[in-house]
Amino acid sequence: MATTPVDPRVVSAMQASLSNTFGNPASVTHGFGTDAREQVELARAQVAELINAEPKEIIWTSGATEADNLAIKGVAHFYQHKGKHIITSQTEHKAVLDTCAQLAKQGFEITYLTPNADGLIAIEAIAAAIRDDTLLISLMHVNNEIGVIQDIAAVGKLAREKNILFHVDAAQSAGKVPLNVEAMNIDLLSLASHKVYGPKGIGALYVRRRPRVRLEAMIHGGGHEQGFRSGTLPTHQIVGMGQAFAIARDEMVQDQGHAQQLREHFMTRIQDLPKVTMNGSAQHRVLNNLNLCFHCVDGEALIMALPNLAVSTGSACNSATMDVSYVLRGIGLSTAEANSSLRISFGRFTTLDEIEQAASDIIDAVTRLRAMSPLWEDN
Repeated sequence: MATTPVDPRVVSAMQASLSNTFGNPASVTHGFGTDAREQVELARAQVAELINAEPKEIIWTSGATEADNLAIKGVAHFYQHKGKHIITSQTEHKAVLDTCAQLAKQGFEITYLTPNADGLIAIEAIAAAIRDDTLLISLMHVNNEIGVIQDIAAVGKLAREKNILFHVDAAQSAGKVPLNVEAMNIDLLSLASHKVYGPKGIGALYVRRRPRVRLEAMIHGGGHEQGFRSGTLPTHQIVGMGQAFAIARDEMVQDQGHAQQLREHFMTRIQDLPKVTMNGSAQHRVLNNLNLCFHCVDGEALIMALPNLAVSTGSACNSATMDVSYVLRGIGLSTAEANSSLRISFGRFTTLDEIEQAASDIIDAVTRLRAMSPLWEDN
């Protein structure tokens, strides 16, 4: 799903921290540093509370991309004496896929599972891929393009039974669906602030302490964050992420209800538009995402016809390349179908009036573009 605007309550907390706190949280010999450290630890507890973790299990990073890198590379390098096989899927975020590709160059073997047509990985496929030397399973909780929800608890149960470490990219699910690292048997969990109405440039990695998970650090220089990630902490950004996660915990049910209302209204408005299909499971998906194929319409042309809407044909990480979505191709869509698809997200601050306008704009644009398309004339 798309990035989110920063919640005004998060902005206020960050402004207060930035204006009144200049100490280094690693400096405990004076009050300025102690004040900063207290703010950092409060935020760590706020993030931990959302996922049912201990505060000491939260490691600050620059975002979910770094968290994914630290989790996967950290486990691979620390435990490579036990095995060099990693299981993931073809439709993971590039932060996972590119990290695995880099490890493959270093002699690790990667199994890329193929999702079903609904975008989900069958638990039977995961079980069949496990080998004696399997070190890690890495799967996202919610897909960033099509919004489908993987049964992480079932995968976690399997991984724990097989004594395999389990990493989850939860950048898209935190604050949108319940997360419980204990109940789901998750060993490592990547989190992003800017998907939860917090600031960009800050994220976190959950690292289980019981049973203890070890990682080889990627950034050295001072031993900060329990030696996992050195560097002076950005106090105001951390405060922002903590506040965002606290709000998400308190208002998740409210946000879910709002997103469901918006999505239902949008789908009702476009129901008379012919040849529109949903990509990915209609049942197992987050409420704030739609990925729709408007058949016989070029997606890029449709986006150009919608200058007032922030929609996309795929992930922001791939938007500069204009390549067809590998996620949509991975679930079996043709190139034409993938190129005719749009990712549409709803958020905490989206209004019904905005949804009404968006639906009208899309209906008008699709109708106009189809009228000019020779492909539509054949239907």
